[in-house]
Amino acid sequence: MEQEVITLLSSREIEKMRRAGQLAAQLLNHLEPLVKPGVTTLELNDEAERWTQEHGAKSAPLGYNGFPKSICTSVNEVVCHGIPNAKQVLKDGDIINIDVTLIVDGYHGDTSKMYFVGEPSPLAKRLVDVTDKCRLLGMEQVKPGARIGDIGAAIQEYAESQGFSVVRDFVGHGISRIFHTAPQIPHYGEWGTGKKLRPGMVFTIEPMINEGTWEVEVLKDKWTAITKDRKLSAQCEHTIAVTSTGYEILTQC
Repeated sequence: MEQEVITLLSSREIEKMRRAGQLAAQLLNHLEPLVKPGVTTLELNDEAERWTQEHGAKSAPLGYNGFPKSICTSVNEVVCHGIPNAKQVLKDGDIINIDVTLIVDGYHGDTSKMYFVGEPSPLAKRLVDVTDKCRLLGMEQVKPGARIGDIGAAIQEYAESQGFSVVRDFVGHGISRIFHTAPQIPHYGEWGTGKKLRPGMVFTIEPMINEGTWEVEVLKDKWTAITKDRKLSAQCEHTIAVTSTGYEILTQC
């Protein structure tokens, strides 16, 4: 079986990842006031691209394996990789994940967050709160000597205890000068399994938590993933580095 090669980043490289991550976090903050009823997901995309260029960065998704836009906008039952479009108008009660990845000086900052459009339903709010807690619980497992399976186990246990499910088809990933690389970081799993974490590893934790079944299907555009039962899905993402004592979130302002 082929061994996946996990690259450990130097402190100089992690500083570059930090700069990219901080800019990505600033972009999500910049977009927040624009998320309101009547706005199209294409308008969000175009403003993100304008802001990214203004700040001397590049949008990693644009053209990545043929992806046609600068950001991913995943509304309600869309799990991930939703394509911004002029016909998709946000309405009161929607929930939307905006996923951005910026390239700064060759390094990637990858992060996403959930936004409420107007007033969310109590169920939608609880799903988003649980998803945010799942990401935190996953990150709290990260320290040298812990195992990748610990991250997924912590997330899965909490999500399922709250009556929700964890998507299996999409996982977190290593990231550096390369957008998606080893290791894979599943958001489900068993304690004490998987590769050991070491200082200098950098990867994303980005749980996708569903209201109903964990199963998804991908639409004909070959990108947009939706819940099989068309119930709600939420996701949030940080890029983190393993440090000598634990972890550092690289995608925060």
